[in-house]
Amino acid sequence: MSFGAAEYEPPLPAAAPKTRLKGAQIVAAILKQEGLKQIIGFPNSELFDALAELDIPPIITRTPRVAVNIAEGYARVTSGRELAAVTVQYGPGAESAFGGIAQAFNDRSPILFLPTGYPRGHEAVTPNFEARRNFRNVTKWCEAATRIQDLPQLMHSALSRVRNGAPSPVLLELPVDLLAEMADVDLADYLRPRRSLPQAGAEEIRELVDILLTARNPLILAGQGVLSSQASAELVAFAELLGTPVATTPNGKSAFPENHPLSLGTAGRARPATVDHFVAKADVVLAIGSSLTRSHYILPIPADKTLLQVTLGEADLGKDYPIAQGVISDARAALCQMHERALEALAGDDRLRARRAVVERDIRRIRAAFLQRWMPLLTADSVPISPYRVVWELMQAIDPERTIVTHDAGNPRDQFTPFYQAVTPGFYLGWGKTTQLGNGLGFAMGAKLARPDTTVVNIMGEAAFGMVGIDFETAIRCNLPILTVVLRNHVLGGYAASMPVATRKYGANRMSGEYAPIARALGGHGECVTDPTELRAALLRCLGEVRSGRATLLEVVTHEESRFAGLSPEMR
Repeated sequence: MSFGAAEYEPPLPAAAPKTRLKGAQIVAAILKQEGLKQIIGFPNSELFDALAELDIPPIITRTPRVAVNIAEGYARVTSGRELAAVTVQYGPGAESAFGGIAQAFNDRSPILFLPTGYPRGHEAVTPNFEARRNFRNVTKWCEAATRIQDLPQLMHSALSRVRNGAPSPVLLELPVDLLAEMADVDLADYLRPRRSLPQAGAEEIRELVDILLTARNPLILAGQGVLSSQASAELVAFAELLGTPVATTPNGKSAFPENHPLSLGTAGRARPATVDHFVAKADVVLAIGSSLTRSHYILPIPADKTLLQVTLGEADLGKDYPIAQGVISDARAALCQMHERALEALAGDDRLRARRAVVERDIRRIRAAFLQRWMPLLTADSVPISPYRVVWELMQAIDPERTIVTHDAGNPRDQFTPFYQAVTPGFYLGWGKTTQLGNGLGFAMGAKLARPDTTVVNIMGEAAFGMVGIDFETAIRCNLPILTVVLRNHVLGGYAASMPVATRKYGANRMSGEYAPIARALGGHGECVTDPTELRAALLRCLGEVRSGRATLLEVVTHEESRFAGLSPEMR
């Protein structure tokens, strides 16, 4: 028997088996495929149970903002190589998380933010807070799911943006009724987004390197992009080849080892004298892995410099400074290309060796004089204790190769950053474009979550602790033993100058309270030290408690200090 062409239809391939899942289970299954290790957030979110079914544990905080801070610390310590995901309840949960997302946006942290949303049909009802409408200016992609069938594609789109381009929070709002809806899905065809890194053209690199090689006094300014691309070794090799001094931005601190002979330290609001000297002397500045954002907390680059910029984000080019040349590239790729071009141009010529020797000699001389001027404060025996004595004793008590350190906003940042030498990439979480008090506690917990084998220390003032202190209990409950050092002077440090009348008449800058008892009441270890001669022993005891697995708070009674490196003429 024969079949005509019109009569024969080949059998269809067997349909792939589908599974009936809720929307929350679809999202959870994709996150599982993407390697998510934990979900961070604050109830209520349908994703907590859906992920727990897949053996992915929740990290439940006391506040949504701290949940986001933990995710940022985790993302930054892992250089974005591990997925940091946060979920919060629609309405008040999303509202409370806004500050944390704004912080992560300013500091270029790749976070996947999955807030739940009001049931579909209630989006435009006042005063319902819709994440997709309100977070657009603090995320690089901000959308809402409206159909359960679209969840796999929307998750793919979101994760593609988390992994690619300039790091930034990415938001997908998930309506609660969609998360509860059922659908037949086949997730076998889901494709995991890959990371793709842009690379500059050879001619761009040639021009950039040639400018550096003809400069009299070049300087490299390394930003957080060097850390994100894990390019510290390449940066060291390139700086050594050119004999060029290296400073970092506050966010980029630790991108270049600060015990290296070519290191200048961090070019923040407060900074070591080495930074001021070489920035003033430079004729060409190469900013690599930096957005070159102007900020009150970042040292501005003088207008007389020839400025070169290498960045992942095209929107960064020339946004705050006029640049002679801008290159869009991953920092590591650019450094490898620049190193190769410099070797080719030098062709065995070691004329830069003499320059490197002079630069290193000048750095040693200026740093020694700088430390000599500040040593009376760093080793002061005053009572109450000098905050600089706290900085000095902490530097002696910890091993910087095994310790991740972060600071909070305000005086603790300005007192700590100029002196602490960060030597391991990613082991210092600096920040400062936006300066919300209290972020350091969450950053420290996120760092410990990412690197449980390290010691993690956070330094904050009492105003910062007041913003987030109850989340110290999260560190205890979630087995994240960190050391928080609280500097207590019972004033809002530095704020009297901005409200002198209110301070004089009403004591508006005054604070009160004791914080070590709070740590003990929450279940952690807490100590208070008032004598500078007892400070190091107290630090060592507290570090021992942390290493034994117990979250610890050390309260240090200090005096208010108005002198800052680089800002106080009498200390220059």
